[in-house]
Amino acid sequence: MKFADLGLDESILKALTATGYTEPTPIQEQSIPILLKGTDLLGWSQTGTGKTAAFAIPIIQQILDNQREGEKRRIKSLVVTPTRELALQIGESFTTYSKFTDLRNTVIFGGVKQGKQVDRIKRGIDVLVATPGRLLDLMGQGHISLRDVEYFVLDEADHMLDMGFIHDIRKLLVKLPDNRQSLFFSATMPKEIVSLAKNILRDDFERVTIKPKQATAERVEQAVYLVAKKDKPELLKHLIKNEEDIESVLVFSRTKHGADKIVRKLKKVNIQAAAIHGNKSQNARQKALGQFKDGDINVLVATDIAARGIDVSELSHVINYDLPNVSETYVHRIGRTGRASASGVALSFCDIEERPYLKDIQKLINQQLPLIKDHPYVDERDDSEIPLDAPKPKRVGGGRGRGGGGGNRNRNRNRNRNGGGGGGRGRRNNSSGSRD
Repeated sequence: MKFADLGLDESILKALTATGYTEPTPIQEQSIPILLKGTDLLGWSQTGTGKTAAFAIPIIQQILDNQREGEKRRIKSLVVTPTRELALQIGESFTTYSKFTDLRNTVIFGGVKQGKQVDRIKRGIDVLVATPGRLLDLMGQGHISLRDVEYFVLDEADHMLDMGFIHDIRKLLVKLPDNRQSLFFSATMPKEIVSLAKNILRDDFERVTIKPKQATAERVEQAVYLVAKKDKPELLKHLIKNEEDIESVLVFSRTKHGADKIVRKLKKVNIQAAAIHGNKSQNARQKALGQFKDGDINVLVATDIAARGIDVSELSHVINYDLPNVSETYVHRIGRTGRASASGVALSFCDIEERPYLKDIQKLINQQLPLIKDHPYVDERDDSEIPLDAPKPKRVGGGRGRGGGGGNRNRNRNRNRNGGGGGGRGRRNNSSGSRD
């Protein structure tokens, strides 16, 4: 199927062509026709599946279809997302797909002064992308009204739950018109999320599921290092300094404090790195992400929540410094590399307490991950619980390059590795509930 087969406006098709997109991804192919019918949607999908376009394109199409000449501009679509980075990425997507229309969108989030955000809202917008806190704040000040919202998107609902935003979401729901179309996306479906979805969606909603194992790209090489917890910093430094094919690496830490600690240890040996997490200011997070994208630093350390919305092309490696205790999160993480036509490597550090997590991950992805024991910090304690008969990885370092010229970006990275610069509507439960 081609985008041209979906009955989209010529202005949208022109924007997609300019971006180089001609064929929809599976979630786009399934979701766009459903949404163009006006049906509510429950989307269960991982990162890297093209989910943003799956809802942005039909929303733009429907706004264009219902435009009336001389109509005052009002907020017709609201997208709520848990993090600033993800909000910015979604805003950029709306801008890209509507570039040949007169639609306006803006993004609001906390951590920065509200003045410019309020000014853009006062000038009139069609699409608002927001994080919950700043949205409720500006609503409370009278700057935002949701009475005209026709299309409501709740994105990354599971991370809303993780961050304690469910109470805020319930407060928003009572301000939304009942006759809206609702879109609900989550990568995991715990009981709390299923319950929330039933309160938001109409009874005739349709479900689109992109299974987790589909998101573990074949181009992503995966391997596990058995290592004692105390030796993880040394193993990380060893790999970054000695594996020549590590051009850019996103390191996942389970905690904010842990992320900062990793960066400090790397900087002590002249490895240029930065951390992004919820305690960092918006400016600091954007600066770190910009340095990473530009190749000024090779290593970005992030928590799972802060990493949502990070869109970095040519990411050669993901390293799970801490194995996640939720198996689906592993799939999210490794989906950051090996995107499009690129190849990538996902390496996981597993201490003895994390071995049950490893078993759960392997069960979820239906795959035994190769164990790497040829390194200076191998943990020789009992590994009988971990399958050892998986094939050895084709390449986890030692080779130079990964097929394709380095270009200026990779030269920057190599130069900086060792120092250098720098239910139904009628039964919707609108009670506030309690903060998780």
